[in-house]
Amino acid sequence: MKKIERGQKFITKNLELFRCNVCHEPYSEVQDTSLICPNQHRLDLNKKGGLVFLNHAVNTEYDDKMLAARRRVLTAGLFDGIITAVAANLPTTKQTVLDVGTGEGTPLARLLEQRAGLDTAIGFDISKAGINLATQLDTSAFFTVADLAQLPFNDDSFDSVVEFFSPSAYQEFNRVLKPGGKIVKVVPNTNYLHELREMLYPIDSPNHTYDNQKVVDRFISQYPDAEIQNITYQWEIPADLWIDLLHMTPLHWGARQEAQIAAEQTSLPFVTVDIQVLTTLKEGK
Repeated sequence: MKKIERGQKFITKNLELFRCNVCHEPYSEVQDTSLICPNQHRLDLNKKGGLVFLNHAVNTEYDDKMLAARRRVLTAGLFDGIITAVAANLPTTKQTVLDVGTGEGTPLARLLEQRAGLDTAIGFDISKAGINLATQLDTSAFFTVADLAQLPFNDDSFDSVVEFFSPSAYQEFNRVLKPGGKIVKVVPNTNYLHELREMLYPIDSPNHTYDNQKVVDRFISQYPDAEIQNITYQWEIPADLWIDLLHMTPLHWGARQEAQIAAEQTSLPFVTVDIQVLTTLKEGK
C-alpha cells in the first residue's frame, strides 16, 4: 500500500480526531485524499501520507543530519528503557495516543511495538524534516506537522498524551484529552547524558550541569496530584554510533568548536540515561 493510501485510510477511519486549522470546526468528511470542514476548507494529504497543519513555514534547528543521527541512535536502543517506562504508565486498555514533539518518530513507533499494536496513535512536530523522516517508519502511527500552541485536534479526543523531552502546552493538552485521560511526560534529570555535558562544556559553563526543577514545578503547579517516577540506567554506546550520539543532541550545538572536535576524538564506553516520568490524569469521567 502506498503511503498516501495508508494516510487516506487513517484519516477516514479517525476523522473525528481532526479539526480545521482555519475555522477550528471539526472536519466533516474525507473527499479522496482531502479533509473537508463544514465551511469547505480543504486540507490535502501529502505524497508521504501525512498532513501539514501549519499555515506558514517554520525554521527549526533540527536538520536532516541531526535527525538521521538521532534515528540511528534510538534504533540502537538509547531510549528503550524510557519507552518501557512510558508504556508501563499507560492504561492496559486500547488508547488513542497523541505524541507531542514526535521528532523523527522512533520513540512513538517503539512505544506502539511494546504495546503490541493495541493503540491508535498520532505523532506531531513543528519540524517538517522530522515528520518527513517519521513517515518512513514501518508503523501504524500517523504523522502530522502542527503547532503545539494550536493543536489541530478536537476537544476530548485522546485517551493519552505522551511527551519525550518536548515542550508543553497544558491548556491545549487539557482541551484535547478526554475526561480521565492521562498525560505521561518525560523530562531529563540532572545526570541525563552528563558525560557529554562534561566533555563539551567547561566546569564554569552553565551548560556543564542541568537542573529540571522549573519544568517539574510547572507540571506540579498545573497538576498538584501528579506522580513522579525516576528512571536511571547506563547505555553501552556502539562504537560506530559515538559521533551520531554527539550530533543527535542539542548539547552539541552550543559547544565551542574545539570542544566538539575533542569530544569526537574521545569516545566513551557508555552514557547515563537519567529521567523523570511525570504522570497525571485529567479530571472528570
